[in-house]
Amino acid sequence: MRIGKNKNKVSTEFNMSSMTDIVFLLLIFFMLTSTMVTTNALDLVLPKGKGKTDSNKSLSVSIDKDLNFFIDKNKVDETQLEELLLAQMQGSENKAIVLRAEKSVPHEKVVYVMDIAYRNQIKMVVAVNPK
Repeated sequence: MRIGKNKNKVSTEFNMSSMTDIVFLLLIFFMLTSTMVTTNALDLVLPKGKGKTDSNKSLSVSIDKDLNFFIDKNKVDETQLEELLLAQMQGSENKAIVLRAEKSVPHEKVVYVMDIAYRNQIKMVVAVNPK
């Protein structure tokens, strides 16, 4: 006969401390991921990098608050914008336009420039200010 407790006996008690750790970790995970989701809009942020772009491959089209159109700091008439863009991009293999429009510019003016790019199969990037 043995006089003492059996040391190899398995305990039938349930330890809640590990369960609460898992629940808190899941809670923190869902709280962090739910703040990263935007429901109604895309948040566009320009990437930051140390590389530089080749300015010969793209033209800049700007629209200021007075609805003046510019191609690389040269003021142009809205009616001549398409032909001047095509003339400056003639012979260029990688055609691209960077569109910079102030936030007070009506939406139809931005769409006008985008339509010119679409009709002539020119790639377009709309520039935004990072927050």
